[in-house]
Amino acid sequence: MDYSKIKDKQEELYIDLHKHPELSMQEERTRGLIADHLKDLGYEVTEVGGGVVGTLENGDGKTVMLRADFDGLPVKEDTGLDYASTQTMKDSDGNEVPVMHACGHDAHTASLLGMGELMADNQDDWSGTLQLLFQPGEETAEGAQAMVDDGLVDKVAKPDVVLGQHVFALEELAGGVGVRKGPFFSTATSVDVKLYGEGSHGSMPHKSIDPVVLASSIVMRLQTVVSRELSPSEFGVLTVGSIQAGSKANVIPFEATLKVNIRAYSEEIRDKIAASLERIVKAECAASESPRDPEFTYHDEYPLTDNDEEVTEEVLGALTEHFGEERVVGDAPKMTASEDFSIIPDAFEVPYCYWVFGGAPVGEEAPNHSPHFAPTLQPTLQTGTEALLSAALHYLGK
Repeated sequence: MDYSKIKDKQEELYIDLHKHPELSMQEERTRGLIADHLKDLGYEVTEVGGGVVGTLENGDGKTVMLRADFDGLPVKEDTGLDYASTQTMKDSDGNEVPVMHACGHDAHTASLLGMGELMADNQDDWSGTLQLLFQPGEETAEGAQAMVDDGLVDKVAKPDVVLGQHVFALEELAGGVGVRKGPFFSTATSVDVKLYGEGSHGSMPHKSIDPVVLASSIVMRLQTVVSRELSPSEFGVLTVGSIQAGSKANVIPFEATLKVNIRAYSEEIRDKIAASLERIVKAECAASESPRDPEFTYHDEYPLTDNDEEVTEEVLGALTEHFGEERVVGDAPKMTASEDFSIIPDAFEVPYCYWVFGGAPVGEEAPNHSPHFAPTLQPTLQTGTEALLSAALHYLGK
């Protein structure tokens, strides 16, 4: 299939997506654009849970589902691109925030739509059923579950395999792809921890139970969870990303909030870290004579991305055959980032493979979620499109 036939059109689509990002679970324009594009290509379109599935039946054969996400982030773009986003939206709290495709979901969507166009235009080259799934709300861990909760498994045919990919600005992946059998992207969860004290004037600390001191003690003690409770051979992350307490220097507040992020390559280790977090928080609250028990709110929970070994071996072979060994990393390092992708194949109870592809030239990478994140148009889009094609055609090609 000749990529050059869609190159210009795909680049225009990508630029449009990049200029018009939308926040998670608010992606109305993006969803409509995707649905219209699929209909124009002859796909049967099913809208479910804020997402879109385009289905193209083309004779006997396997059913292959490929997934892309399409939400943006509340980040103010600073890339210098002439198509940089200047969008703002109201977030879930009603605050007006800048919006940017700072994680490459525009590249994911453009790659999958480009792949879908090539498959639609070359139906003599394959046989079976192709399902293109476009998912909202990945950045908040809501979208995949929303599609499942809205009846995804009943509204589209069960696939034999689910495939997906993510762009990263990694030097070793420039112009290439990387994949790994087994655990690849970590499981993750975020926890809001509310602590209670007794407020007082700053000049009378003896009349308070100071939640700032309590929060500080907890933060320091939490540093020992990974270093002293996990084996050195086990991976785990426990990060306190935010401490919120008080408003003035001379006022001791009555409460404080910690925002904590936990990551691991197994649910067992994740749960062990979470249990340690709760144990330490409760103990420090007891030591400070906190007047109320702490409160724990878990959110943004991501499952482990655990690639099926057999499917990954097959996909690796297809990618290597297409790109050549010099452009494929077959034992890519584990990623500490997290994904809700696996919720989709797990709902269907089918195997899956998820890989990564490069989005920046050597020496010019900015990390995902950075305001400077700017994948180069090419070879990023061609790499992403051809990776999807080669993997799908392994199962559907004649």
